[in-house]
Amino acid sequence: MSGAPPRTDEQREQALARAREARRERANLRAALRDRSLHPVEVILGSDTRPLWAGLRVTWLLECVPGIGPVRAGRMMDELAIAPSRRVRGLGERQRAALIAHLGGAPAPHAPQDGTS
Repeated sequence: MSGAPPRTDEQREQALARAREARRERANLRAALRDRSLHPVEVILGSDTRPLWAGLRVTWLLECVPGIGPVRAGRMMDELAIAPSRRVRGLGERQRAALIAHLGGAPAPHAPQDGTS
């Protein structure tokens, strides 16, 4: 017997739509991190206003960054004393600051596309 209350078909459809949208947003976030159009520090700092970003596991976020795989992410998490199950919203002030510093601090502004400075 399930402990969840029964849902109407409409409630179930709404929940499925929210889940699809969350998966779509995570996929877009992963793509943006991979093509470097979004810096991981921006995700950490933006998690204060974006609940989906706040709910991401730090390990998942790190593994989305090019050049950081599961092994490097694990070592980084160990070095910074961050539990593997920790979510972005659950980072303490010191952990958050250390992670931002380890990822290179504030994201660099995008360079002009025409090659001029």
